[in-house]
Amino acid sequence: MTDYSKLYVGVLALQGDFEKHSYQLNLLGVKSVEVRVASQLDIIDGLIIPGGESTTMDILIDRFELRDSLIKFGKEKPLWGTCAGMIMIAKNIINNKAEVKPLGLMDIDVDRNFYGRQLYSFEEKITAHLYDTDEEITATFIRAPGVTRVGKNVEIIAYYNDKPILLKQAHLMASSFHTELDDDTRLMEYFLKNILAHK
Repeated sequence: MTDYSKLYVGVLALQGDFEKHSYQLNLLGVKSVEVRVASQLDIIDGLIIPGGESTTMDILIDRFELRDSLIKFGKEKPLWGTCAGMIMIAKNIINNKAEVKPLGLMDIDVDRNFYGRQLYSFEEKITAHLYDTDEEITATFIRAPGVTRVGKNVEIIAYYNDKPILLKQAHLMASSFHTELDDDTRLMEYFLKNILAHK
């Protein structure tokens, strides 16, 4: 088993389910940091932007004066956006009636609530191509965004009904769904290995 104890991984802790990600990081022996101020980005090796409510997250990123620092971080170090986090790291948001301002880091376009409102949340087994093998993992979709355009440098790791739901671009990763709601840490470990490879 890989030793992750020397890694410091941040979870943006302004709003959303950041505690679930911190729990999984702790299971793997990673030093987790709940990020709320820009200076904390200087001490971490990678960052997770969790699920939550993207409109609120967008407002709080500006209120805490984090936008420029998050963009700089994402250009240099590994970052994983899950659900609302995917919306935030996308290049463009379509049907953006809430006027959420994405960070523009990953070359994808997304549609907020593509898979329906919270009432229509669901759980599915999906196949993800991790490393050189296919892994079946449980994906939970909660007000999940859909990917409507994928840039040429973006790798699609998993699909659901022929739609991309897990993607990677260099040191960036994005998922439409949640995998942090239980003790299955395989996708978290995939992200951590991405950090180690980047380092």
